Amino acid sequence: METVSLTINGKKIVTEKGKRVLWAALENGIFIPHLCAIEENPLPFGSCRLCFVEIEGKKEPVASCTEEVTDGMIVDTRTESVLRLVRMAFKLIMSRHPIICRECPANKKCALQDISREMGFKLKPKRLPQILPDLPVDDSHSLFTYNPNLCVLCGLCVYICNEIVKEAILDFNFRGFITKVGTFKNRPLAESKCNSCLKCVEACPVGALSRK
Repeated sequence: METVSLTINGKKIVTEKGKRVLWAALENGIFIPHLCAIEENPLPFGSCRLCFVEIEGKKEPVASCTEEVTDGMIVDTRTESVLRLVRMAFKLIMSRHPIICRECPANKKCALQDISREMGFKLKPKRLPQILPDLPVDDSHSLFTYNPNLCVLCGLCVYICNEIVKEAILDFNFRGFITKVGTFKNRPLAESKCNSCLKCVEACPVGALSRK
């Protein structure tokens, strides 16, 4: 295995050549917030906009889930410009996410709670009104529930279902503010050809997909 050396937040690390900065950091105990990244995906979504970092020699912050490590690279995850971008991205996500942690099936194992704790961000956004979705919960499947009101549209379940499990049951439906994850023609999960593998539930970083 060919390796490269780089520095992240002053810490020198050695990692596999071709690995993306996000995974190199996480494997070495350096937290970078993220929701939509999955290491197996050769073409990361880069949609949550939470994993920005600054790399010496680049004019602007870049998404660490899409940036490959190079030998001698110097990365900073906590610059003022990075924190400003990440904080705003987090606020936008939380502006449409109900804060019902005590009732949520992902309480204490939620990626949003992890980001809030590690980054020092408030879960409830200040000076940004919450416009919460009010969508019907799909409780039709015998093994799990899908609550689209808790979904952060990270796309992990869509990727897992389509590219890993190869079932192609889930996808993004509609556009804009009413975008949601769902089945073909937005039918109930019980009416789909879901094989009940529960890989989508395991991948969900919040409480949108949960076991019964």
